[in-house]
Amino acid sequence: MTASLPDIPLRSAGPGFFVTFEGGEGVGKSTQIELLKAELIKIGKTVVTTREPGGTTAAEAIRLVLLGNQYQDLSDRSEALLFAAARADVVKNVIDPALAAGSVVLADRYLDSSVAYQGIARNLGELEVKALSLWATRGLLPDLTVVLDLDPTIGMSRVKQPDRLESLAIEFHIKVRAAFLHLAHLEPTRFLVVDASQSTQEISELIFAKVKSRLTP
Repeated sequence: MTASLPDIPLRSAGPGFFVTFEGGEGVGKSTQIELLKAELIKIGKTVVTTREPGGTTAAEAIRLVLLGNQYQDLSDRSEALLFAAARADVVKNVIDPALAAGSVVLADRYLDSSVAYQGIARNLGELEVKALSLWATRGLLPDLTVVLDLDPTIGMSRVKQPDRLESLAIEFHIKVRAAFLHLAHLEPTRFLVVDASQSTQEISELIFAKVKSRLTP
């Protein structure tokens, strides 16, 4: 008998607004998050930022394993499970409370990273890894997912002290880029793909305009 993937009910981020930033290594996610945060504060929004893996004491501890170069023998399935575990903790303790309070949450990576990196690039199964993350987060999907798209050779050239995942061969990072573009194609209403070869200011203006247009006045 063949088992099917679980049907996990999806839930919205309301009354807050949830924006996730995705993309390969060195694309400028953290810079754009800080710029967007500043613009949102100017228009009177309360903003909470977080990152993956991390954002809570437990998730930061998991981050040390996932990204530490001393853990090169970590199995692909262990990697996927640890990302889901860290994500479950940050959603429960940081993201959900902030959204319930009506804040705008900006996250440096979320479940689409697991689907791209582990599900597709690691060949663990796109649907299986997505189902794992949806189970971990009780079905929470972002309102908007920004993909900063950049040639991986350019992105990796910006990385000065590569961690365990950044140290992987360029072929892996090429697969990751293709995976994000594939996911964006599947859900065009949730994703915003931005050419990250543009200037920092041009990228920031595009993202802020999109987020502002989606926010409730």
